[in-house]
Amino acid sequence: MRDYKHTVQYYETDKMGITHHSNYIRWMEEARVDFLDQIGWSYAKFEEKGIISPVAGVECTYKKTSTFPETISIVVSIAEYNGVKIVFKYTMSNAKGEVIAEAKSTHCFIGANKLPMMIKKAEPELHETLMSLLNA
Repeated sequence: MRDYKHTVQYYETDKMGITHHSNYIRWMEEARVDFLDQIGWSYAKFEEKGIISPVAGVECTYKKTSTFPETISIVVSIAEYNGVKIVFKYTMSNAKGEVIAEAKSTHCFIGANKLPMMIKKAEPELHETLMSLLNA
C-alpha cells in the first residue's frame, strides 16, 4: 500500500499560517477513499452494491503543526473490524518524517434498505479483504 500524499493548500491555513484543525478530518477522508481504491473497493463500487458506510465517530490528536505548502504523508490502516463496524487509523507525517497527527474514524455499514448490514454475509469478498488487512 502506498501512502496518501496531500499538499497543504493556502486556503487550509488560518490567520497564523497554520493548517486549521478541521482540514485534517478532510484529509482523512481523502486518504480513506484512496486506501479503498487501492484495495479494489472504491466508494463507487460500494454504492453500486447498495452499501453506504457513514462516519460514526472521529478522533484526532494533533502533535505538530503543518503549513502551506508542506506535503503530508498519510498512512491508513484498519485498526478494528468486526463485520458490522470498521475503524480506520491514520498517521500523518511531514516531509521530515515527524508525526503531526494521529487519528481514527469509525464507520458502520448500511444497506440499500437503510438497515445495518453484516458485510461477512452480504459481501464475503469485501469481508475477506478487510480481514486480511486488519492490523496489517
